[in-house]
Amino acid sequence: MRRLLLCSVALLLVAAAGCGYRFSGGGDLPFGIKKIFVPMFANRTGEIGVEHIVTNDFIYEFTRSDKVEVVDKGAADAIFSGVVAAVSTETVSRTGSQNALERRVTVYLDLSLADRRGNVLWAAKRVSDDETYEVQSVKLSTERRKLAAIKVLSKRMAETVYNLLTDID
Repeated sequence: MRRLLLCSVALLLVAAAGCGYRFSGGGDLPFGIKKIFVPMFANRTGEIGVEHIVTNDFIYEFTRSDKVEVVDKGAADAIFSGVVAAVSTETVSRTGSQNALERRVTVYLDLSLADRRGNVLWAAKRVSDDETYEVQSVKLSTERRKLAAIKVLSKRMAETVYNLLTDID
C-alpha cells in the first residue's frame, strides 16, 4: 500500500513537471534584472508611516528570492519605486445608525519598474487591496487594529505584485 502511494505521488510530480505547470511568481524578473534598488515609497496620504510598512514589505518580497538582489542605487540594474496614493476607510457593518462594528481599510499604490536610465519597463496605477478590522470602543485600540489590517494587506500586495512581475515572459 505504501509503495503504491509513493508511486502515485512520483507519477503526479512527473506529470505536473511535464505539462509545464509552475508556481506563480517562480520566474525571473523581466528584462534580465538581477539587482534592484527599492527607494522609500512616497506617501501622499495622511496615514503616517504607511510608506515604511509598504516599502519594507516590497523589499522583503524581493529578498525572499535568490533570483534578485536588493542593492544600492549605483549597483542596480533597475529601480522599483512606488507611491502610496491613497488610504481610505469605510464602515462595513454597524449596530444601529451610529455605531460601527467593522471597517475596511483600502490602500492604493502607484508602482513602477525602471531601468538605470529611467526608462519605465513596467508600471501599474491604483493597485489596491483592502482588509477589514474590528472597531473597538477605545479609539486607540481601533487605530491599532487598522494598522494591523494595513500590515496584512501590505504584505499581500507585495507578494501579489512580485508574483505578477516574475510571471512576465
